[in-house]
Amino acid sequence: MCLAIPAQVVELREGDNAVVDLAGVRKEISLSLVDNVAVGDYVIVHVGYALNKLDPEEAAKTLALFAELSQVNALITQ
Repeated sequence: MCLAIPAQVVELREGDNAVVDLAGVRKEISLSLVDNVAVGDYVIVHVGYALNKLDPEEAAKTLALFAELSQVNALITQ
């Protein structure tokens, strides 16, 4: 199963690299597949690559769903 996760760009680095933040976890990724990304943009990340930019409202909805799933999982595994 593949999972692509929305993350916010917090730093642009040399070349096509950037640092993204997902719930406090920061990771360096490649932007080589996406054009015109700026700090503050949301991107869909899969295996270290941004696949495309994401509308901030859609990113918020998706991240809220992930948070709900995490809460449900915590209740189930208690």
